[in-house]
Amino acid sequence: MENTDFTESLERDGQLLADAAEKAGADAPVPTCPEWRVRDLLSHTGRVHRWATGFVAQGLQQPVPFPEDPGLPDEQLAGWLRDGCRTLVRALRSAPADLSCWTFLPAPSPLAFWTRRQAHETAVHRADAEAALGADITACAPAFAVDGIDELLVGIQARERSTMRTELPKTLLIRAAGEAGSPGAAWTVRLSDAPPHAERIPGAAAPGDTAPSGAAAADCVIEGPASDLYLALWNRRSLDDISVTGDAGLARLWQERSGI
Repeated sequence: MENTDFTESLERDGQLLADAAEKAGADAPVPTCPEWRVRDLLSHTGRVHRWATGFVAQGLQQPVPFPEDPGLPDEQLAGWLRDGCRTLVRALRSAPADLSCWTFLPAPSPLAFWTRRQAHETAVHRADAEAALGADITACAPAFAVDGIDELLVGIQARERSTMRTELPKTLLIRAAGEAGSPGAAWTVRLSDAPPHAERIPGAAAPGDTAPSGAAAADCVIEGPASDLYLALWNRRSLDDISVTGDAGLARLWQERSGI
């Protein structure tokens, strides 16, 4: 996917998030984040957007503290989120291709990192807002979902701070089935007492294959349509809604320990 694709997704999901949050009401519980109310969701996402904008717009070379809660009345929070999202989108679209700033995951460039990371951050929290409203969660485009799974497995969960650990070595096979003209994808995720190590398997993933070429024998296989799998791996949808074969305890462990 291109940077323009990510900024378009960010812009769209920011609007959908704010709309769903307004309809749900600031005091509505967020079932996908049980400790939050909608006001917490709006505060968090709006602060993330402003934090990211600082790196892109100012070229900050070192991490900076996360912004404090805005302390706004509930009725102003959705508009505040919209303003921050628009500012972030403008900063990303106007940033030079050779932007230099701090990042925290490998990426082709800092600009590529921030456009991708903020698009997925916003898509996941848009799902939270829709869950709080009790509405159907808007499906992601298959290519976007595959990219988000890849970022989660290969990038985010590979960090030292990941708590997804096992006492004995285990292997997960994660497979996103192709849909809507988009090819599938698959990853092996090796679990141990160290951070997970994920590798994408070359070639499309065919539904029903238990061991794609190059994959180690898996203790557990988690698979489904890319958009559903994306939400499930981010714990925004139950793994009961997709296919789990093999050691179901590893799938439960993912739900318990993979939170970011």
